Amino acid sequence: MTSQLIGSAPILLVTDVIASANYYRDKVGFSYDRIWGDPPGFCILWRDNFHLMLSQVAKPELIVPHHTVVSDMWNAYFWVNDADALFEELQKRGATIDYELCDKPYGCREFGIKDLDGYDIAFGQELQTNRG
Repeated sequence: MTSQLIGSAPILLVTDVIASANYYRDKVGFSYDRIWGDPPGFCILWRDNFHLMLSQVAKPELIVPHHTVVSDMWNAYFWVNDADALFEELQKRGATIDYELCDKPYGCREFGIKDLDGYDIAFGQELQTNRG
């Protein structure tokens, strides 16, 4: 049998793992069941079988959102089956919208949110098959 990749998880460095985990739970609809460490320092969140990991750092200056290095670059991108519905949901939840729902030239309808550490997280729906 050939080995297969069965999942992946972006890992974000954060200044406050509890506050960040609660933001992703309350504003973005992720879930978590525990935060590891004493003091707390690591959390695995999930939504719809996709994961996001948070790891707390002692020095906030180590947090460098990708858009501060490369213009308009995300730290994580999640594909969705209905970008309009998710956009409406996250607006109602009070997520910080980084950029509004729009159609991109690379064939995705997408929007982005910003989290507590300034990371840009995008959600996009393929408008057509972009893979060959």
